Amino acid sequence: MPAGTFMFDAYGTLFDVHAAVARAGASLGENAGPISQLWRVKQLEYSWTTTLIGGFDDFWTLTERGLDFALARHGVADAGLRRALLDAYLSLDAYPDVAPLLARLKAAGKATAIFTNGTRTMVDAAIAAAGLAYLLDHVVTVEPLRAYKPVPAVYAAAQAAVGEVQPRDVVFASSNRWDVAGAAAFGFSAVWINRTGQPDEYPGHEPVATLSDLTGLEAFVTA
Repeated sequence: MPAGTFMFDAYGTLFDVHAAVARAGASLGENAGPISQLWRVKQLEYSWTTTLIGGFDDFWTLTERGLDFALARHGVADAGLRRALLDAYLSLDAYPDVAPLLARLKAAGKATAIFTNGTRTMVDAAIAAAGLAYLLDHVVTVEPLRAYKPVPAVYAAAQAAVGEVQPRDVVFASSNRWDVAGAAAFGFSAVWINRTGQPDEYPGHEPVATLSDLTGLEAFVTA
């Protein structure tokens, strides 16, 4: 049966997490790439760690802390640059395949949703900057549960937020393999959007498909 609901992770899947440094980090020179990569690594590490130890700080706070660590690790102390990078993070570029795919899904009568670790303020800003609001039926964040993916309870909350659907009837797309593993373990039809050609991992929690971009999701519209 064709899927009725398509749910997407936001950061790295719909929005390019490295766009902030690309846009506002020219002064970083050869450190721009390493700082951007470390910023992302620490942002995610902090989300997992705070959940595991039973705490919760919102994703914007973790984004700030991740940037602070990355800048400090590379010996950068520039308050103006820090502010510019954080401002740019609120309006990350959407990948070019995002709007066409969402429009195709809406034209086919499918429900569309974002499910993200990000705060509602963060993701609303990114959606507005990319002009995607009219293509999305639901925006779901982990904030009400005060825990981060891949905790099973947050996937259950996302399922409940999009209506009375069975997990297998939700196509969940993420560029983060650990997120795909969490979604697959919960029972979603998880699709890995492997934009950067990473090797597979998390055996036992495989995606139903691995795609290089979002375009291939059109196969799930009528499959």
